[in-house]
Amino acid sequence: MNKIIMVTGATAGFGRAIAIRFAQNGYNIIITGRRKERLDEVEKELAGFKVEVLALNFDVRNRYEVEDTISGMPDEWKKIDILVNNAGLAVGFEHIDKGNPDDWDRMVDTNVKGLLYVTRAVAPLMVARDKGYIFNIGSIAGKGVYEGGNVYCASKAAVDSLTKSMRIDLLKHNIRVTQIAPGMAETEFSLVRFKGDKERAGSVYKGFKALSAEDIANVIYFCATLPDHICINDLSITPTQQADVIFNYRK
Repeated sequence: MNKIIMVTGATAGFGRAIAIRFAQNGYNIIITGRRKERLDEVEKELAGFKVEVLALNFDVRNRYEVEDTISGMPDEWKKIDILVNNAGLAVGFEHIDKGNPDDWDRMVDTNVKGLLYVTRAVAPLMVARDKGYIFNIGSIAGKGVYEGGNVYCASKAAVDSLTKSMRIDLLKHNIRVTQIAPGMAETEFSLVRFKGDKERAGSVYKGFKALSAEDIANVIYFCATLPDHICINDLSITPTQQADVIFNYRK
Protein backbone atom coordinates (compact mmCIF):
# COMPACT_ATOMS: atom_id res chain seq x y z
CA MET A 1 0.00 0.00 0.00
CA ASN A 2 1.18 3.53 -0.75
CA LYS A 3 2.03 5.93 2.04
CA ILE A 4 -1.02 7.29 3.86
CA ILE A 5 -1.73 10.88 4.85
CA MET A 6 -4.69 11.93 7.00
CA VAL A 7 -5.95 15.51 6.64
CA THR A 8 -8.58 16.99 8.94
CA GLY A 9 -10.83 19.77 7.70
CA ALA A 10 -10.24 18.65 4.12
CA THR A 11 -13.45 20.02 2.60
CA ALA A 12 -11.95 23.41 1.64
CA GLY A 13 -8.97 25.73 1.90
CA PHE A 14 -5.67 24.38 3.17
CA GLY A 15 -7.05 20.90 3.82
CA ARG A 16 -8.35 20.35 0.32
CA ALA A 17 -5.16 21.74 -1.25
CA ILE A 18 -2.96 19.53 0.96
CA ALA A 19 -4.96 16.42 0.06
CA ILE A 20 -4.69 17.21 -3.65
CA ARG A 21 -0.94 17.92 -3.46
CA PHE A 22 -0.22 14.55 -1.85
CA ALA A 23 -2.65 12.66 -4.08
CA GLN A 24 -0.81 14.07 -7.09
CA ASN A 25 2.28 12.36 -5.73
CA GLY A 26 0.76 8.95 -5.12
CA TYR A 27 -0.22 9.09 -1.46
CA ASN A 28 -3.39 7.38 -0.33
CA ILE A 29 -5.56 9.91 1.43
CA ILE A 30 -7.77 9.94 4.50
CA ILE A 31 -9.91 13.06 4.44
CA THR A 32 -12.12 14.22 7.28
CA GLY A 33 -14.78 16.88 7.49
CA ARG A 34 -18.13 17.66 9.06
CA ARG A 35 -19.79 18.81 5.80
CA LYS A 36 -20.79 15.55 4.14
CA GLU A 37 -21.66 17.00 0.73
CA ARG A 38 -18.35 18.86 0.46
CA LEU A 39 -16.48 15.80 1.70
CA ASP A 40 -18.05 13.68 -1.05
CA GLU A 41 -17.01 16.23 -3.67
CA VAL A 42 -13.38 16.21 -2.51
CA GLU A 43 -13.38 12.41 -2.39
CA LYS A 44 -14.43 12.26 -6.05
CA GLU A 45 -11.83 14.85 -6.98
CA LEU A 46 -9.04 12.89 -5.28
CA ALA A 47 -10.13 9.60 -6.83
CA GLY A 48 -9.22 11.14 -10.18
CA PHE A 49 -5.55 10.88 -9.21
CA LYS A 50 -5.81 7.07 -9.15
CA VAL A 51 -5.11 6.79 -5.43
CA GLU A 52 -7.18 5.22 -2.68
CA VAL A 53 -9.32 7.60 -0.64
CA LEU A 54 -11.08 7.10 2.68
CA ALA A 55 -13.58 9.84 3.59
CA LEU A 56 -14.51 10.14 7.26
CA ASN A 57 -17.47 12.35 8.11
CA PHE A 58 -17.12 13.64 11.67
CA ASP A 59 -16.69 16.84 13.66
CA VAL A 60 -13.32 17.10 15.43
CA ARG A 61 -15.11 18.82 18.33
CA ASN A 62 -16.91 15.59 19.20
CA ARG A 63 -14.42 13.52 21.18
CA TYR A 64 -16.30 10.23 21.07
CA GLU A 65 -17.11 10.58 17.38
CA VAL A 66 -13.41 11.11 16.69
CA GLU A 67 -12.40 8.11 18.80
CA ASP A 68 -15.03 5.77 17.39
CA THR A 69 -14.45 6.73 13.77
CA ILE A 70 -10.66 6.44 13.83
CA SER A 71 -10.62 3.25 15.89
CA GLY A 72 -13.20 1.79 13.49
CA MET A 73 -11.10 2.32 10.36
CA PRO A 74 -9.99 -0.80 8.47
CA ASP A 75 -6.61 -1.99 9.75
CA GLU A 76 -4.84 -1.24 6.47
CA TRP A 77 -5.80 2.44 6.83
CA LYS A 78 -4.41 2.69 10.35
CA LYS A 79 -0.84 2.71 9.03
CA ILE A 80 -0.90 6.49 8.89
CA ASP A 81 2.42 8.02 7.85
CA ILE A 82 1.40 11.67 8.06
CA LEU A 83 -1.28 13.46 10.07
CA VAL A 84 -2.19 17.05 9.25
CA ASN A 85 -4.19 18.69 12.02
CA ASN A 86 -5.69 21.31 9.76
CA ALA A 87 -9.27 21.74 11.03
CA GLY A 88 -9.53 25.20 12.55
CA LEU A 89 -11.21 28.57 12.24
CA ALA A 90 -11.64 32.11 13.52
CA VAL A 91 -15.12 33.38 14.37
CA GLY A 92 -15.89 36.99 15.25
CA PHE A 93 -13.68 40.04 15.61
CA GLU A 94 -15.12 41.75 18.68
CA HIS A 95 -13.24 43.23 21.61
CA ILE A 96 -13.13 40.90 24.61
CA ASP A 97 -15.83 42.81 26.50
CA LYS A 98 -18.24 42.33 23.60
CA GLY A 99 -17.21 38.85 22.47
CA ASN A 100 -19.69 36.05 21.88
CA PRO A 101 -18.99 33.08 24.20
CA ASP A 102 -20.49 30.74 21.60
CA ASP A 103 -17.82 31.91 19.16
CA TRP A 104 -15.16 31.39 21.81
CA ASP A 105 -16.33 27.83 22.44
CA ARG A 106 -16.33 27.07 18.73
CA MET A 107 -12.73 28.26 18.31
CA VAL A 108 -11.33 26.56 21.40
CA ASP A 109 -13.25 23.34 20.75
CA THR A 110 -12.04 23.16 17.13
CA ASN A 111 -8.57 24.70 17.20
CA VAL A 112 -7.35 23.19 20.47
CA LYS A 113 -9.54 20.34 21.70
CA GLY A 114 -10.22 19.00 18.20
CA LEU A 115 -6.50 18.89 17.47
CA LEU A 116 -5.97 17.04 20.75
CA TYR A 117 -8.74 14.51 20.14
CA VAL A 118 -7.46 13.59 16.69
CA THR A 119 -3.84 13.44 17.82
CA ARG A 120 -4.76 11.23 20.78
CA ALA A 121 -6.48 8.81 18.40
CA VAL A 122 -3.74 8.75 15.75
CA ALA A 123 -0.47 9.15 17.67
CA PRO A 124 -0.62 5.67 19.28
CA LEU A 125 -0.87 4.16 15.80
CA MET A 126 2.38 5.92 14.89
CA VAL A 127 4.03 4.99 18.19
CA ALA A 128 3.22 1.33 17.53
CA ARG A 129 5.08 1.55 14.22
CA ASP A 130 7.88 3.74 15.64
CA LYS A 131 7.50 6.30 12.88
CA GLY A 132 5.27 9.07 11.63
CA TYR A 133 4.95 12.78 10.97
CA ILE A 134 2.45 15.20 12.51
CA PHE A 135 1.77 18.67 11.12
CA ASN A 136 -0.20 21.16 13.19
CA ILE A 137 -1.59 24.16 11.34
CA GLY A 138 -1.05 27.10 13.64
CA SER A 139 -0.87 30.78 12.73
CA ILE A 140 1.40 33.77 13.16
CA ALA A 141 -1.52 34.92 15.36
CA GLY A 142 -0.24 32.36 17.86
CA LYS A 143 3.08 34.20 18.03
CA GLY A 144 1.69 37.73 18.33
CA VAL A 145 -1.65 39.37 19.06
CA TYR A 146 -3.79 42.01 17.45
CA GLU A 147 -6.91 43.99 18.30
CA GLY A 148 -10.00 41.81 18.16
CA GLY A 149 -7.94 38.63 17.88
CA ASN A 150 -8.11 37.71 21.59
CA VAL A 151 -9.52 34.14 21.72
CA TYR A 152 -8.39 33.17 18.22
CA CYS A 153 -4.82 34.27 19.04
CA ALA A 154 -4.99 32.38 22.34
CA SER A 155 -6.15 29.20 20.60
CA LYS A 156 -3.28 29.36 18.12
CA ALA A 157 -0.79 30.12 20.91
CA ALA A 158 -2.00 26.84 22.40
CA VAL A 159 -1.22 25.08 19.12
CA ASP A 160 2.27 26.58 19.26
CA SER A 161 2.85 25.21 22.78
CA LEU A 162 1.24 21.86 22.04
CA THR A 163 3.44 21.35 19.00
CA LYS A 164 6.59 21.95 21.03
CA SER A 165 5.40 19.57 23.75
CA MET A 166 4.35 16.90 21.26
CA ARG A 167 7.77 17.09 19.63
CA ILE A 168 9.39 16.29 22.98
CA ASP A 169 6.88 13.61 24.01
CA LEU A 170 7.20 11.73 20.72
CA LEU A 171 10.94 12.17 20.29
CA LYS A 172 11.88 8.63 21.35
CA HIS A 173 9.33 7.18 18.95
CA ASN A 174 10.98 8.64 15.84
CA ILE A 175 7.93 10.82 15.12
CA ARG A 176 8.50 14.23 13.60
CA VAL A 177 6.25 17.15 14.57
CA THR A 178 6.04 20.45 12.71
CA GLN A 179 3.99 23.57 13.24
CA ILE A 180 3.10 25.47 10.07
CA ALA A 181 2.17 29.05 11.03
CA PRO A 182 0.76 30.98 8.05
CA GLY A 183 0.13 34.68 7.82
CA MET A 184 -2.61 36.13 5.63
CA ALA A 185 -3.99 33.52 3.27
CA GLU A 186 -6.95 33.96 0.95
CA THR A 187 -9.26 31.05 1.68
CA GLU A 188 -12.69 30.79 3.35
CA PHE A 189 -11.03 31.97 6.57
CA SER A 190 -12.28 35.57 6.55
CA LEU A 191 -15.70 34.58 5.20
CA VAL A 192 -16.13 32.30 8.22
CA ARG A 193 -14.71 34.88 10.63
CA PHE A 194 -17.15 37.52 9.42
CA LYS A 195 -20.04 35.06 9.28
CA GLY A 196 -20.73 35.20 5.56
CA ASP A 197 -20.18 38.94 5.03
CA LYS A 198 -18.50 38.69 1.61
CA GLU A 199 -17.75 42.42 1.31
CA ARG A 200 -16.02 42.59 4.68
CA ALA A 201 -14.16 39.33 4.05
CA GLY A 202 -12.96 40.52 0.65
CA SER A 203 -11.66 43.81 2.07
CA VAL A 204 -9.10 41.90 4.12
CA TYR A 205 -7.10 41.13 0.97
CA LYS A 206 -7.46 44.39 -0.96
CA GLY A 207 -4.16 45.78 -2.20
CA PHE A 208 -2.48 42.64 -0.99
CA LYS A 209 -1.00 39.51 -2.56
CA ALA A 210 -1.98 36.95 0.06
CA LEU A 211 -0.83 33.37 0.43
CA SER A 212 -2.90 30.70 -1.27
CA ALA A 213 -3.96 27.30 0.01
CA GLU A 214 -1.67 25.77 -2.60
CA ASP A 215 1.30 27.69 -1.15
CA ILE A 216 0.77 26.04 2.22
CA ALA A 217 0.24 22.62 0.63
CA ASN A 218 3.54 22.96 -1.24
CA VAL A 219 5.42 23.86 1.94
CA ILE A 220 3.98 20.89 3.83
CA TYR A 221 4.87 18.57 0.97
CA PHE A 222 8.42 19.95 1.00
CA CYS A 223 8.80 19.31 4.74
CA ALA A 224 7.25 15.84 4.50
CA THR A 225 9.61 14.73 1.75
CA LEU A 226 12.84 15.81 3.43
CA PRO A 227 15.14 12.96 4.54
CA ASP A 228 13.90 11.14 7.65
CA HIS A 229 16.66 12.55 9.85
CA ILE A 230 15.47 16.14 9.28
CA CYS A 231 12.57 17.76 11.14
CA ILE A 232 11.45 21.34 10.54
CA ASN A 233 10.10 22.12 14.00
CA ASP A 234 8.41 25.44 13.37
CA LEU A 235 7.80 27.32 10.14
CA SER A 236 6.23 30.78 9.91
CA ILE A 237 5.12 31.79 6.42
CA THR A 238 3.89 35.23 5.40
CA PRO A 239 3.26 37.02 2.13
CA THR A 240 6.08 39.31 1.08
CA GLN A 241 3.84 42.28 1.94
CA GLN A 242 3.33 41.11 5.54
CA ALA A 243 6.01 41.21 8.25
CA ASP A 244 3.93 40.02 11.22
CA VAL A 245 0.39 40.19 12.64
CA ILE A 246 0.52 44.01 12.80
CA PHE A 247 2.74 45.28 9.99
CA ASN A 248 1.80 44.88 6.35
CA TYR A 249 2.01 46.99 3.22
CA ARG A 250 -0.95 47.48 0.89
CA LYS A 251 -0.54 48.88 -2.60
